[in-house]
Amino acid sequence: MNKTELIDKIAAKSGLSKSDSKKALDSSIEVLKEALAANDKVQLVGFGTFSVNERPARQGINPATKQKIEIAAKKVVKFKAGAELSSVVNK
Repeated sequence: MNKTELIDKIAAKSGLSKSDSKKALDSSIEVLKEALAANDKVQLVGFGTFSVNERPARQGINPATKQKIEIAAKKVVKFKAGAELSSVVNK
């Protein structure tokens, strides 16, 4: 499902117009990005939790040259599905 299809489904389920559904989805995504950028955890009960984890620097191997390389530390976004979402997916 792509973003346009998601907007269509939101509009159909909520009774909102497609333009209002697009605004709501875009606003939700923007708020989620801002919260994660501020290192906040976003917990949606029944759906899941978005959080930011720090991945430390580590040694890696370049597969083309087989030489060791240093992989820099970075932050990654993590999603943990909630129990309700997991149960729907695993029917």
